[in-house]
Amino acid sequence: MLTRRDFSKRILASGAAGLVPERALSLASRTVAEELDEGQKCDLLIKGGTVIDPAQHVHAILDVAVKDGKILQLSKDIPEDRAVKVVSAKDRIVTPGFIDLEVHCFEGISDLAVNPDHYCLGRGSTTILDNGAAGYLGIDGFVKYIVNPSITRVFTSVNIFPPGVIRPDALRTLDNPDSMDPELAAKAVERNKPAAVGIKAYIEKAHVGPKDSECLRRAVAAASASRVPVVADIVDTYSPIGKILGMLRKGDVFTHVYNSYSNGVLDANGKVLPEVRDARERGVYFDTAQGWDKFSFDVAEKCMQQGILPDAISTDLVSLNVDSMVYDLPTTVSKFLALGMKLDDAIERVTARPAEIFDFGVQIGTLRPGSEADIGIFELREGKFEFVGNSPSDKRTGSQMLINKAVVCRGRFFVNAVW
Repeated sequence: MLTRRDFSKRILASGAAGLVPERALSLASRTVAEELDEGQKCDLLIKGGTVIDPAQHVHAILDVAVKDGKILQLSKDIPEDRAVKVVSAKDRIVTPGFIDLEVHCFEGISDLAVNPDHYCLGRGSTTILDNGAAGYLGIDGFVKYIVNPSITRVFTSVNIFPPGVIRPDALRTLDNPDSMDPELAAKAVERNKPAAVGIKAYIEKAHVGPKDSECLRRAVAAASASRVPVVADIVDTYSPIGKILGMLRKGDVFTHVYNSYSNGVLDANGKVLPEVRDARERGVYFDTAQGWDKFSFDVAEKCMQQGILPDAISTDLVSLNVDSMVYDLPTTVSKFLALGMKLDDAIERVTARPAEIFDFGVQIGTLRPGSEADIGIFELREGKFEFVGNSPSDKRTGSQMLINKAVVCRGRFFVNAVW
């Protein structure tokens, strides 16, 4: 079994979603901002793919040149002899690297965790946000042992509950809001920036029982002090959802927006609650985060028909769903295609929009020259595909499946060995 150090050195993942590393790309000394002048070499040239970059309103067959870990040029017919390595993307879709805003990856500490290089980078996501695995008691270790060694860009939201989420059976004991110290949580965020980008709060009966509003109050205090958003899991709350949503500020994130638990976003007649619309108009972001049982096709369909679309599409990837139901972010994007969302709009919600929600400290979510060279190469396969939501009985059939073929992360090219 490979150690994490082996992953960081080799990224030779075994099993169903392996990555095959290409040889190291050469690095030149000239600046990335320069265009590809006569005779100038780039490290990597991706030729002839359909480039979809919603941040630039681009949807066209173009070449992408990479140099020194940055996007150098995006244009037609860049000569192949100006590249150290050339990759054909003919009949493929080329996008900015996908950003997944809900993953659990505190591997070795949490029973829920997945390895980010194997299950995220290896399936098409170049950037992920671990939400709540570590509170202020464990965040330093998370950054040292998960963020720093990973090739995948890993960020985190610090759990307002000091221990974070350690294992599934931890939920047998409720999180104690009295132990939630906003000052210590804020200091943990400040100490670990730019890896720490938010404060996580689980506003669920299973976590905090009837003390959900007090949990959120402390999370908002910590987030205000550290100048980051709150990421609030609002599922099966004790308090009315209108009260909870009213506590969120502009820029905060409502996660699991399409869950089908009681006290959700729809009234008894299937209409979107006015408090939900108020939160959207106030600037609260909505994230999907399927998880194990927190995404209903029926709820999503009704919300989207009434104009409540997600700002971000994410997985809530854990060890329980990585090989069933959820699988990965491209599969989750495909579910929204099955719900009628246009391809460009879906890609925007895993690239440009997530990059706007958090301050990641690097320019990602776009292929604009000078930005980080994080790129996805996908096949959009046509056929008949069955997708699962909350349960095996919650299904939708779609005609398109987005399948990752390769990624570029930090300027390094990896082939998805499965496909």
